[in-house]
Amino acid sequence: MKLRSLAELKTLQKLIAQRAAAEAAAREAERLRLQRMDRETRLFELAVGPVRPLVSTRRVHHPPRPVEPAPRQRQLDEASVMREALSDDFDVETLLHTDDQLSFRRPGLGPDVTRKLREGRWSIQRQIDLHGLRVDEAREALGRFIREAQQQGLRCVRVVHGKGLGSPGRTPVLKGRVQRWLVQKNEVLAFVQARPAEGGAGALVVLLRPA
Repeated sequence: MKLRSLAELKTLQKLIAQRAAAEAAAREAERLRLQRMDRETRLFELAVGPVRPLVSTRRVHHPPRPVEPAPRQRQLDEASVMREALSDDFDVETLLHTDDQLSFRRPGLGPDVTRKLREGRWSIQRQIDLHGLRVDEAREALGRFIREAQQQGLRCVRVVHGKGLGSPGRTPVLKGRVQRWLVQKNEVLAFVQARPAEGGAGALVVLLRPA
């Protein structure tokens, strides 16, 4: 009975010693961790200079403001529709009447409409200059200009397409195309070649439908 008690005592002492060693190891690990944190703090202070803790630790959270999505796809769709609507292959002569003075009027309009345009009876309210633009750029710019001008209630505008003097072969690149594009725009009622003081053969004066 005594041997059994002695053996149990030794086992208990061994367990106590193991627990004490584990606790000592844990305390040493904690001491080393705090020592390392203190050393890192000192190194930080040496690197950035004296620091002072914030008085309040409360933080204000500013939620990110959502960025308004750009209607990129809609813009691409509108540009695509515009390119399709204004064709370079449109044959003016098959559907509409033009005269020898490069004027145009919708069917149902009398010749006095183009006559008044030639005489400058309509005041030019705005103009667009297509000089220096590529064909695709000019097509989209003209379509947008005509649409917005009509929506704003403008009735008479000027489209400058140039005489082609700087083009290869001195042949106008945009002149014929601009005429084709304009007759395809429902907003356009008529157009005539501009008077010499307003651009002559390098421009057109365009009459728009009422808004």
